[in-house]
Amino acid sequence: MIMLKAIIAVAIVALAPALAFASPSCTKEPKSKWMSEEAMKAKIGALGYKVKTFEITGNCYEIYGKDKDGKRAEVYFNPVSGDIVQKGD
Repeated sequence: MIMLKAIIAVAIVALAPALAFASPSCTKEPKSKWMSEEAMKAKIGALGYKVKTFEITGNCYEIYGKDKDGKRAEVYFNPVSGDIVQKGD
């Protein structure tokens, strides 16, 4: 029993970083309702971001680039509304 608890504790500690970096849930809408990538890129540019990488991650549009102040940015967007869901760097 003690060994089982130890194994479970080690597994939780090992998986915690992976769970912390999981992408957020941005929408439940089907892809047919998403903004086009071109429209989303235009909106992101209007927000002041310079996009280095644009990708679909889970049910989000995600960018890596620079914000309006020139700082590194990792941002997840709702692909239907274009709203920011989560920011990081």
